[in-house]
Amino acid sequence: MTPVSLVLGSGGARGLAHIGAIRCLEDHDFEIQCIAGSSIGALIGGIYAAGQLETYAQWVSELQRRDIVSLLDWSFSRGAVFAGDKIISVLEEMIGEHQIEDLSINFTAVATEIREQREIWLNRGSLFEAIRASIAMPLVFAPVKRDDLMLVDGGLVNPVPIAPTLNDDAALTIAVDLNARAEQIPRAARHKEESTESTSKMREAIVNFIESLSSKSEKSDSDYPSPMELALNSIDTMQTIIARFKMAAYAPNVIVRIPRNFCTIFEFDRAKELIDFGYERTEQALAQQKFD
Repeated sequence: MTPVSLVLGSGGARGLAHIGAIRCLEDHDFEIQCIAGSSIGALIGGIYAAGQLETYAQWVSELQRRDIVSLLDWSFSRGAVFAGDKIISVLEEMIGEHQIEDLSINFTAVATEIREQREIWLNRGSLFEAIRASIAMPLVFAPVKRDDLMLVDGGLVNPVPIAPTLNDDAALTIAVDLNARAEQIPRAARHKEESTESTSKMREAIVNFIESLSSKSEKSDSDYPSPMELALNSIDTMQTIIARFKMAAYAPNVIVRIPRNFCTIFEFDRAKELIDFGYERTEQALAQQKFD
């Protein structure tokens, strides 16, 4: 088997393509020895390093939009729309708590220290504490306090974190970029779920928030995005540009490119489609390379 370092980028629900990428690498006899991830890349990479990727994949593949709503805990005083604690509690109960230094695969979650504006590598201590910090997208999930640090989404400063893998002994470095150039991609027909459940005002507000971040075809005819959508699109634009510079500075051997317009950040109800797409794109990327 060929040993590889795997770099998993940030990009919201598009990160479910990481699952397909990992499956493809395993099917092609690559041994993942090291993982570095930002945001959703840290979440998927950390769960894989803990040996529970298929448990997570089965769970997320069964999620519908109403399930996603139930995982979001409204925040009123922590500088974001959602606290982000509930989803981590659910995942920790499912996967189990782990210490990063005890994992069989070297793992680094990348976060951003927002006050000092610098990159932080989390490679020791609680796995889910590191993941929680790395996924703390500004405006969406509350930041994480760790010692004297104030940590937010790692994708702000390093959306494709290749640098943490540079000292590894792996034969190849493979990076999955979730902010690649937009493409014309046919989308399968999807239907909104109907629900007869009574909806509290808080739940209704969360539903409306998620709907506001859905694809343009599912929204009103307004030419102007909502303030939240504009902010998140601005972050996406920033990450796309930073990712290009990072990969130019630290060129990986293989880049798997997932178009940034494939889905929006909360479309986790498209898991099966995203996983399959990640597998397909990884297979295409590998086919374009010649390995000794």
